[in-house]
Amino acid sequence: MRKVTIGENILEVQDGTTYQELADRYQADYPHDIVLVLENGKMRELFRKVKKDSTIKFLTTGHIDGYKTYKRSATLLMLKAIYDVAGMEAVCGIKVHFSVSQGFYCTSKHAAVDEAFLAKVQTRMEELVKQELPLEKKTIPVDEAIERFARHGMLDKARLFKFRRSSTVNVYRLDGFEDYYYGYMVPNTKYLKYFQLIPYDEGFVLEFPPAKTPETFAPFAPEHKIFTTLKNSTRWSEVLEVATVGALNEQISNGNIGDIILAQEAIMEKEIGNIAAQIASQHDKKLIMIAGPSSSGKTTFSHRLSIQLLAHGLRPHPIAVDNYFVEREETPKDEDGNYNFECLGAMDIELFNTQMSALLRGEEVSLPTFNFLTGRKEYKGNTLKLGPDDVLVIEGIHCLNDALSYSLPQENKFKIYLSALTQLNIDEHNRIPTTDGRLIRRMVRDARTRGSSAQRTISMWPSVRRGEDENIFPYQNEADVVFNSALIYELCVLKQYAEPLLFGITPEEPEYLEAKRLLKFLNYFQGIDSHMVPNNSILKEFIGGGFFHL
Repeated sequence: MRKVTIGENILEVQDGTTYQELADRYQADYPHDIVLVLENGKMRELFRKVKKDSTIKFLTTGHIDGYKTYKRSATLLMLKAIYDVAGMEAVCGIKVHFSVSQGFYCTSKHAAVDEAFLAKVQTRMEELVKQELPLEKKTIPVDEAIERFARHGMLDKARLFKFRRSSTVNVYRLDGFEDYYYGYMVPNTKYLKYFQLIPYDEGFVLEFPPAKTPETFAPFAPEHKIFTTLKNSTRWSEVLEVATVGALNEQISNGNIGDIILAQEAIMEKEIGNIAAQIASQHDKKLIMIAGPSSSGKTTFSHRLSIQLLAHGLRPHPIAVDNYFVEREETPKDEDGNYNFECLGAMDIELFNTQMSALLRGEEVSLPTFNFLTGRKEYKGNTLKLGPDDVLVIEGIHCLNDALSYSLPQENKFKIYLSALTQLNIDEHNRIPTTDGRLIRRMVRDARTRGSSAQRTISMWPSVRRGEDENIFPYQNEADVVFNSALIYELCVLKQYAEPLLFGITPEEPEYLEAKRLLKFLNYFQGIDSHMVPNNSILKEFIGGGFFHL
């Protein structure tokens, strides 16, 4: 017998009792389906068995890790249904690209994706759910995995495993169909009740309920500007033949990564130049408003855009909205009593509008500099007066929200949304979340510029994400232009900086699980010498050594 502590309850259970059996006992106490457990601080799948005395905590689909597990498992369910409906060739032509609305955008090379086809697949998925079939996990040698997936026609997976450092691979099997997944899975298909297949663009979306209400669908709400930007970035990754991590690793091993880096940076510079040309062609655009989530590279982008604006005959002047904070004692506080520097109320909106309006009228203005140590604005003789070719390049998290610039004429604004939208996939069916790339960027930058530990960066990340959900993402569709700052090669550079920081997080610390997950993720990538990164690259904002004084 083993003692299992669940909250305030201590149970005696037989050796070999599965965590699914325990979850079934307690499911009625939880608002959402239990899909994972934490056993003595380690994440476990529900098919695992109790082997020792332990303290466990249940994770539901309402928890971020449980929600990801659900979506990952439902992807396997979808591919199994496609296999049953159209065969292995159709499955090999399916690619899971990136997030759209609440789901994953997918395309097919071999099967004609129309409403009739998707209806057949959805019906088959529903049948598989009713059968309550197990998702079986098996560990096999890497060489066997390479041979097996090559035989299946899943060549991206076979290519990925060639660079695997571990000697084994975990394969999931569903009713005779097998695939590889990066992360945990539910124990059987009965958990996968909520999904929709929706035709969209050239493919379809596997749609899920939102994380906050994992049993109730929200309206399908694709953000077309973000989608178009990601689609274009994905097209470029395919042109460069580095759409997946395995392909990228091959380019590194073959000595071709220098050309890939230069091509990626040239593509990005061309896009920045196109934005500058668009601004220059509209003579009334005096306020270039730039916003984006954390670690998008807004500062470097602003510098590079300014250089391109100069090349088009304009005179750009940077304005950091962070210099318009209210005095520290006037800063709103959050529910925990801490200063909330990310809300709009933390900004001196009236001063900002007064000064920007005066500049538009041709008046000379004395601009503030915010002293973050004293919590007060200071005036140090930084004056500005706009001439006919002058434009303001304004950067801040609220720049797309017209409540910040409520008195400024719309015709004078040009809005840019900037984000690191990861276009690289691990393989055909395993996408890389955009948030992972931004978190690793921030971790590396904060350690270099602020002396912050990886533990602190990870601990603050949920708060950062909440601020983005409230203050940035709701306004991204207001942008005139969406710019993707993700570099297809960047994780190969960042890993050498991030890994030592992550190894510094010990098992006793609450951030250890996330650190372990990120280390496993970075292990997929071959490293690249940071000296190969051009000095004007957005990546230099995070690893240091760039041209710009940041």
